[in-house]
Amino acid sequence: MDLSKYKNNPKTAYLAAALEHIQNEADKLEMIKQMDEILAGDAVEEEFPNEVVMEVRAGVGGEEAALFAEELAHMYMAYATSQGWGSRMLAESKSDLGGYKEASVEIKGKGVYKRLRYETGVHRVQRVPATEKSGRIHTSTASVAILPIRKKPKVEINPGDIDMEFSRAGGAGGQNVNKVETAVRLIHRPTGLDARSQSERSQAQNREQAMAVLVAKVEALEEEKSNAAHAAERKDQIGTADRSEKIRTYNTLQDRVTDHRVKESWHNLPAIFAGGIDPILNALAPLESKRSNN
Repeated sequence: MDLSKYKNNPKTAYLAAALEHIQNEADKLEMIKQMDEILAGDAVEEEFPNEVVMEVRAGVGGEEAALFAEELAHMYMAYATSQGWGSRMLAESKSDLGGYKEASVEIKGKGVYKRLRYETGVHRVQRVPATEKSGRIHTSTASVAILPIRKKPKVEINPGDIDMEFSRAGGAGGQNVNKVETAVRLIHRPTGLDARSQSERSQAQNREQAMAVLVAKVEALEEEKSNAAHAAERKDQIGTADRSEKIRTYNTLQDRVTDHRVKESWHNLPAIFAGGIDPILNALAPLESKRSNN
């Protein structure tokens, strides 16, 4: 509203000033509202970041466990694609048959940590491996860890506590990547945790990426310790977000996956391994309210 034409008239100057004051107050309140919304959004993102690093490691079962770990990694990457999220492999270590001894995958997207945070734990598969001639059922495991990457880390790591190793990166990235030692591995001596990145084209970029993952790992370790300390006080044990906790079994002979925390089962494993895990994640959503009440 243009009030300048009223200010030159003595009869309307007071009214114009009052209206201008009201307008300024309204503008100020709108600015405060917008600032509060931005701060609230930042707080939510700090609690539930839109970026995670998923670590998958083969457990018990040798080559079969490594193949299962690879299936899990591809399952989550396929799910990320279905959600419109971005995903990329940060580092991988393959077994002799092509499975993953371990792999780190970056996943970015709106609500990614809130959606996937309960996937941390031991996943178990029961099936007859293709290499098994007698038809005997094997049980293999792989661990999954969902590590939130926060803009403001909760822990600080002393650079003097970190050892650094360099190596040649394999896989995608071009010939230059394979000729130069661009892959970086960081080891945090106080905890023994390590993080590796080989996806970037420069050593500096991989070091920065590996540091973000290492910080997330140290944060996760501290959270696991805290959760474990309070677990005995809970009336209903609903999970500690510890990668050593068995959370789910995939039984291929019965075409069934069972989540042991909610005691529910789903069928059609091919669709699930292809990324169709929405029904499982939906069933896990109520865990947050249970966790808050314990």
